[in-house]
Amino acid sequence: MAAEVTGVLLAGGRSTRFGRDKLREPYRGAPLAHHAARALASVCGEVVVVVAPGRPAPDLPAGPPFRVVRDAREGEGPLAGILAALGDLSTPLALVAGADMPGLAPPVLAEMLRVAREARVQAVVLAEGDGHRPLPCVLRREVREPASALFSSGERSVRGLLGALRVAVIEEDTWRALDPTGETLRDVDRPEDLE
Repeated sequence: MAAEVTGVLLAGGRSTRFGRDKLREPYRGAPLAHHAARALASVCGEVVVVVAPGRPAPDLPAGPPFRVVRDAREGEGPLAGILAALGDLSTPLALVAGADMPGLAPPVLAEMLRVAREARVQAVVLAEGDGHRPLPCVLRREVREPASALFSSGERSVRGLLGALRVAVIEEDTWRALDPTGETLRDVDRPEDLE
């Protein structure tokens, strides 16, 4: 089943709020990006790492197959990174997460993929409070065309893309049964977020 899914690790941000390259920052014995990379690799046949043009790829753990794809232009936001990955996708599903999400729980990711396989939707996300979080998300390869059209119209956010798709939302009590601490939704923007 993992062979039909490509992990997409968004690593093209500038780390402006962090003040330095956060993806190389040590966290629990490994660079920050290693945690999300390993989580994706545990449920995906391969992981595509999307980086900005002219920037080095983040330090990645040994073992799983990783491939680097570059955004067409720097500073165009996460939707540009998703488009770059979808254009390089050979699997029907993409599991997308930020490289700054160290708490991704593989059981939650596996549940997202189960729902994506069974539901007639274009995307799967996790509920949080009265809404849902844009990342992590599962996208079908077919969303590349609507994503491209949105991007051409000026949209740059993952939320904007999700708003244009048929989306399944996994209720918070369902996914928290697999990740009681809620670490799956944690992302790191500032140094204090690592504490």
